Amino acid sequence: MGMNRRDFLRTAAAGSGALLASGVSPAFASMPKELPTGAVGILYDATLCIGCKSCMVNCKKYNSEPGGALYLQGRTASYEVKPGAPFWDSAEDLSSRTVNVIKVNKSGTGLNKDSTDNGFSFIKQHCLHCITPACASVCPVGALKKNPVNGVVHYIENRCIGCRYCMMACPFNIPKYEYESATPQVRKCQLCYHRYDEGKYSACCEFCPTGASIFGKVLDLRKEASRRLTLKPGDEYDFPVQTVDSKQKSRRKVSKYIEHVYGLKEAGGTQYLLLAGVPFEWLGFNRNIKDQFLPDLTWAYIAKIPAVIAGVILAGTATWAVTRKRNKDKEG
Repeated sequence: MGMNRRDFLRTAAAGSGALLASGVSPAFASMPKELPTGAVGILYDATLCIGCKSCMVNCKKYNSEPGGALYLQGRTASYEVKPGAPFWDSAEDLSSRTVNVIKVNKSGTGLNKDSTDNGFSFIKQHCLHCITPACASVCPVGALKKNPVNGVVHYIENRCIGCRYCMMACPFNIPKYEYESATPQVRKCQLCYHRYDEGKYSACCEFCPTGASIFGKVLDLRKEASRRLTLKPGDEYDFPVQTVDSKQKSRRKVSKYIEHVYGLKEAGGTQYLLLAGVPFEWLGFNRNIKDQFLPDLTWAYIAKIPAVIAGVILAGTATWAVTRKRNKDKEG
């Protein structure tokens, strides 16, 4: 059945009004500029990573639970690998089904760990949970929120309208969209936000056997990262496992670090910090991201998008009405 003129105009007007109304984001006005005092995060040390991908497996397992970043509310699905399955889910990049991924970059023979000369290095990629997240600042309906206490940037799926502004705004290219789904959502790491009430923390850290990923208060993680940069290569050090204040340690020789903590200043600072023995740009991380709060830059043009779309709808509606009238005049 075709849409009549009255229904078309009503639908177009409603859509235009909604888009125009979304042009002013309340989230942008309330974006924090300081790290929450109780902010939690992750410190990833690429020199300790062995590429076992335990973090990936357990991320999918525990985030497929209710409240998890991969949970499909109202739909039956599982991201777990079932016994006897013909293949293992070995994702190569972030996607709507993978919010945490271990990658490896190598050169030449790839024999020397933490070296760009015939060497290799692992790297762990997921949401960095910016202190002032550009993704949340541009969301017109508040589907992405930064918790004021722990700083976790989490997703409220029943608010999402699928505009994907968050994907355009994120400087790290993190949020992914479920294009394959009839009821798509945005997927990104939420630091296992749903496990905190149970006294637990990020699964990727809990099940990391070497302490390459550790969970804790961001201020403590910053101190630990700075401490490691003062260590001499070859010396032995007791690296904490699972959490930054853990009594469980892994004693091993210190590798040579690049003198930079990625995430300390990028995009105004993040709650996911990274250390590595090779340049971060070699591992695919952009070192040219400005050391300032990105919403101040992105909002200037992102805010104009709803008005532009609304203008197109209104113009199209007017054109349709005029053309319709002319056709009727000719017929009469």
